[in-house]
Amino acid sequence: MTVTVKVAEAKTHLSELLARVEGGEDFIIARGNDPVARLVAVDERRRRLAAIESVRALRAQARPVTHQEIQDWKQEGRR
Repeated sequence: MTVTVKVAEAKTHLSELLARVEGGEDFIIARGNDPVARLVAVDERRRRLAAIESVRALRAQARPVTHQEIQDWKQEGRR
């Protein structure tokens, strides 16, 4: 579960927040009610970035769908 903390609270309790992040928690740091940053463990961030890069690589290999393929797909549901 991600917990939201205000900037002042994050500054005051940074060491505690870092210890909790190392334990697996995530935090959103907000200025007022506006989310500004996410505090996550570095390994988690690396894993997310690797997943994003993997999706980007798959997208780069994909070819565009033709209009005819879309029409054929729509017709499949009517048969």
